[in-house]
Amino acid sequence: MSTAVSAPGKVLLAGGYLVLDRTYTGLVFGLSARIHVLVHDIASSSGVEISEIIVHSPQFQAASWNYGYNLVKERGGVHVTQLQGYSAEPSSRNPFVQTALEYALTYISTVLPASQKIEPTKLTILADDSYYSNPPQSTVTPDSRFSDFNVTLKQAHKTGLGSSAALVTAFTGALLSHYLPRSSFDLASTEGKNILHNLAQAAHCAAQGKVGSGFDVAAAVYGTCIYRRFSPSILSSLGEPGSKDFASRVKSVVDNTSTMKHENWDTEISSNSVSVSKGYALVMCDVDCGSETVGMVKKVLEWRKNDPDGSKKLWDALQISNESLASALSSENKEDVTSAFSAVREKIREMGTASGVPIEPAEQTELIDAVTAAVPGVLGGVVPGAGGYDAIVLLAQDDEATVGNINNFLKKWMAEHQNGVVKLLEAKGELEGARLEDVKVYGKGFAS
Repeated sequence: MSTAVSAPGKVLLAGGYLVLDRTYTGLVFGLSARIHVLVHDIASSSGVEISEIIVHSPQFQAASWNYGYNLVKERGGVHVTQLQGYSAEPSSRNPFVQTALEYALTYISTVLPASQKIEPTKLTILADDSYYSNPPQSTVTPDSRFSDFNVTLKQAHKTGLGSSAALVTAFTGALLSHYLPRSSFDLASTEGKNILHNLAQAAHCAAQGKVGSGFDVAAAVYGTCIYRRFSPSILSSLGEPGSKDFASRVKSVVDNTSTMKHENWDTEISSNSVSVSKGYALVMCDVDCGSETVGMVKKVLEWRKNDPDGSKKLWDALQISNESLASALSSENKEDVTSAFSAVREKIREMGTASGVPIEPAEQTELIDAVTAAVPGVLGGVVPGAGGYDAIVLLAQDDEATVGNINNFLKKWMAEHQNGVVKLLEAKGELEGARLEDVKVYGKGFAS
């Protein structure tokens, strides 16, 4: 039996920094760029029992991991250990894969009957090109659309589309869909999406070593939405994998059945109130320079702590501007959309000046202003998420002529400025979140 699940990347169009605080919300769009995870049963020799899961990412060099797993006593969940395999070279660690595997198998073990064994499987991870700046060398199989980047994962240049959140979400969703009967987990249902969201949030935070705002996982599960973060205390009760009753705590948190108020999910996700007017799409421009997001967030939060009154006034005003942008996006009034983008960017620049952080650097200001003025059909844009030099996102007419004009403008811009590489990604804004896929669409090389 084979199963395939995909999950989208994200772009935080509005609400960077604000989304860290439950008082405020973020406007996050899912993207057409997806990470795909395929699960296949492993046939063992007659009479031979194995407890091994193989994970392979064929688009990168040396990206294969073997894991052993076993049930821990006293309801401690499923313990996952990386195996050396047959290579003489020590295997690299992939904390997102290993943690997602441990959390997913732990939850699955609480749902399956005690008599039913978790069978060995092989998982294949595939990513659309837009997640990486590295030029594709070829395709991984002759009949696939997935590129061989011919580098290791450490050498890959990410474009900032939320690859780790999309990976953990698709990986978790694929395991749940493969091992559990549809009566226990159905990805197409609201309940199924809620289970996936809660479990993926827990695994992603554990892999990161901290509790983040979670907007990236929310977009990977639900797609485009207005997002209000969950209270970090919800996950603080889980404890360490393998500890006594860890599996019971995971099930309680994921199913949202705890009797403790501080352990109940309070995230708010509105996925039906955001859209883009017909004929337009959000397009991403990768700026391959790089920003230190962690350092930027730290500085902004220090400013907020040192100036609580001034920062609150600015954040309240920015929240209003963000809400106006969300409303304007679906309107047919082009001037309203352009004005809404301008209002958001004005407040972002104010926050950058006050905190001393280049949230919308002068170079990005110049680029967004220039492309909006020069290319017909571009209504506006922002530096998304935490800001910096990584990317810009534009709202533009969704047709070949406009896309061609943007590409020509960016080539001219690079030639004149000679400051990094700026290119239009294939990824566009998309409403849909995680979904089951037909294994056959991946080609014969991945069909079994």
